[in-house]
Amino acid sequence: MGIADKAKNAAEDALGKAKEVVGDVTGNDSLKAEGKADQAKASAKKTGEDVKDVFKG
Repeated sequence: MGIADKAKNAAEDALGKAKEVVGDVTGNDSLKAEGKADQAKASAKKTGEDVKDVFKG
């Protein structure tokens, strides 16, 4: 996994966490759900990249 990919995934995860917190604080369930979805997407990408790294190495 390249450094750029890791940075993108970390940024997407952080943005998702921020959306979730803002949604929770403001009572916006849609934003909260969107934040959780962003985090899940970042996690899935990281897992996929980790699997590719295992087979490369």
